[in-house]
Amino acid sequence: MSNFKDQALLVTGASGKFGRIAVEELLARGATKIIAGTRDTSKLADLAARGVEVRHLDFDDAASLPASFAGVDRVLVISTDGVGKRVAQQTAAIAAAKAAGVKHIVYTSAPAARPNADAGLGIEHYWTEVALAESGLDFTSLRNHMYAENNLIDVGHVIGSGQLFGLIGDRGTAFVTRADAARTAAGALLTSEGKSIEDVSGPAAVTNAERAALYAKVSGKPVAVVAVTPPELKAGMVAAGLPEFYAQALVAFQIDAVFGFHGVATDAVERLSGRKPETFAHFLEANRAALTA
Repeated sequence: MSNFKDQALLVTGASGKFGRIAVEELLARGATKIIAGTRDTSKLADLAARGVEVRHLDFDDAASLPASFAGVDRVLVISTDGVGKRVAQQTAAIAAAKAAGVKHIVYTSAPAARPNADAGLGIEHYWTEVALAESGLDFTSLRNHMYAENNLIDVGHVIGSGQLFGLIGDRGTAFVTRADAARTAAGALLTSEGKSIEDVSGPAAVTNAERAALYAKVSGKPVAVVAVTPPELKAGMVAAGLPEFYAQALVAFQIDAVFGFHGVATDAVERLSGRKPETFAHFLEANRAALTA
């Protein structure tokens, strides 16, 4: 396996949770020319003090991109939070990277990325992957499965009500922790060659029934699964205060879980990060306070 630790490695969105972990992993694995890109360089002063080059990088500012990518050999493009404009942002970054002579792009995508109208947020990831393929550059598209941390958003409500609402026919989600996914991305930046797409997952798919049982075990309170249809699930989310667009995206994700798209478990985390992925059960135990608050 090749090791590109002495090449110039750029991490975009480095001040975010994912980017921070990726930079820390590059440091831990001996990378010597790390560049951290961010819209607000003041947030990365501590990394600069540790020898990381910090650059202003804003995908919405096309004029600034040539300088941001100058001298970079390999780049980790972390998908932005600009839902609805990510394709424009990320294709601009890919074009700038190619123009600057970047040799390899690692991109954080999503499972079953496709152009279908029912794909939710996966549509933007699909068209970014198309731009990667059309660039002619080598690339690694990391299709990160649902982050385990996302469960902490509503777990208090679920346990408090004793009800976990999910779609009929759920076939499970191979939840992966953000840390495992970020370390995998750093590993891909350090070692990947050629053109590839990787599903980045936890060690096993977890169904809604299994998730409810784990919630109950950790919290000590009963949690039952309430199976609903997609329209019922969306209506419930909207009634709970979620914007309709966001609710629809979440429902699309759960529909994909029914299809089995999110139940794929791979060895990508261990192969690229050198660590076995954290199990969902262990993650919940480590976050017991959130479940019992």
